[in-house]
Amino acid sequence: MKTKTLIHGLWNLSLACFLIAMPRTAEAQTVKEEYPSFTHNNEPDGTLYLPAPPDTLSQNYVNDMVQYVWGKTQRWGARGRQAVFDSYMTTDSVVVGFSEAFGYSMSKTATPAIYDLVAKTISDAVYATKKIKKHYQRRRPFVQFGDTTLIPWDEASHLKSPSYPSSHAAAGWAVALVLSELNPDRAEPILKRGYEYGQSRVIAGYHYQSDVDVARLAASAAVARIHTTAAFTEAMKKARKELNMERKAKQ
Repeated sequence: MKTKTLIHGLWNLSLACFLIAMPRTAEAQTVKEEYPSFTHNNEPDGTLYLPAPPDTLSQNYVNDMVQYVWGKTQRWGARGRQAVFDSYMTTDSVVVGFSEAFGYSMSKTATPAIYDLVAKTISDAVYATKKIKKHYQRRRPFVQFGDTTLIPWDEASHLKSPSYPSSHAAAGWAVALVLSELNPDRAEPILKRGYEYGQSRVIAGYHYQSDVDVARLAASAAVARIHTTAAFTEAMKKARKELNMERKAKQ
């Protein structure tokens, strides 16, 4: 109980520090591929197996609109602050964002092997969305409706970038899949946190729900592909060893 309380407190403190220290610039919000990928950008082609964005006359688009309105109702309080935090899609912010759910505090210095695993997973997940984005060129909801977002300082850099699918949602879900495999005892909270990364993009007003839903499929395909690589196998081996050391240190 004391360990859980400590981790929760550290996460809240880290969240506050990130929101205060991060520069309020468009560049700070973009997904950054800081590390090489496991697959060297050789994920399955999403344009061949994923559906097109919903037609504006379809029931799925009605759902997008319902969720867009729902997102606006979530912008205040703790959930809104989390959505802002989730927009900082760097490896450093992601390991902080998942630490409470993971059950251990992760960082580049404290858990370098796990950090490397997360960084490369993010890179693969982000790349899995790129070709699909370019192919469909869907406008973001705040652009489509001339609306405001939860993160106004990031709007200029996203005016012309495609909405479908969400790279943030893909990265969050891919990391959740990998971390839940690494630490299966914490699978449920980890997966819940990964799901929240996608919903944060709906709340922020940068994506439709269908952008997020499809992103999770693309992320799952990317994770399936990275499992076929020797690099991922080796990275997981190192991460498991590191996690075991963390467990022993807390016993």
